[in-house]
Amino acid sequence: MSRIETIAEGVTLYLGDCREILPTLDGVRHIITDPPYEDELHAAFGKKIRRNDGAHLPRSVNMLKPIEFEGINATREDVAAALVRAAEGWLIVFTLAEGVRAWRDPIQAAGGKWDTTLAWIKPDASPRFNGQGAARGFECAITAWCGKGYRSWNAGGKRGIYTHCVNTGRQGEHPTEKPLALMAEILRDYTKPGELICDPFCGSGTTGVAAVKSGCGFVGIERDEKWFDLSRRRILAALEQTDMFVERPKPAKQESFEL
Repeated sequence: MSRIETIAEGVTLYLGDCREILPTLDGVRHIITDPPYEDELHAAFGKKIRRNDGAHLPRSVNMLKPIEFEGINATREDVAAALVRAAEGWLIVFTLAEGVRAWRDPIQAAGGKWDTTLAWIKPDASPRFNGQGAARGFECAITAWCGKGYRSWNAGGKRGIYTHCVNTGRQGEHPTEKPLALMAEILRDYTKPGELICDPFCGSGTTGVAAVKSGCGFVGIERDEKWFDLSRRRILAALEQTDMFVERPKPAKQESFEL
């Protein structure tokens, strides 16, 4: 059962599965989203990690909390097709380096025009706690053009490298929350005020916060009610913050109904 809540003019949240909701949407210009990681990484979270570096910690310790939702592997092909069909401009999907090829193939098969891979550099990324190799210091975001005509963006010849600390400006409840400054920079580069941005894996709502702060409309989709409610709270708080240089979406009579 889906729930729809309009929290401002042009700002709507859906509680439900994006594969069912995306085909019902009209006018989505860009999709910018952070789906679940690959199954292999999800399986690693919550496991005991053995240390061999001589640090003063137990030899076996839980260093990573489990992720409470499944990985993307089983649904990636269907999700990729729904994303390409719904977007009229850019499709930007965060993934680990291991997932770049896995996303590229179904996006191209669905008709998306592959563009490039962005790199999010994480200066404060967690170390490799078991001491057996290098820690992950970056994450990728693949980009594809799903619209007609030529690709367009706002950043000229800028390189696709975004350097933002993981733990700066985080709300902190969601386990894979992206920093607001990162999402704001990506929106500045790829979108224009007044366009409708969609995040089909809304999570903690960071993309929505960045969108309304930049004067864009926003559609968020989240199937976990816990994160749906968190997104709603954060986006409402962002709408209440004034910015004399940005025209925000106008308040709307809050509506909520179930399908």
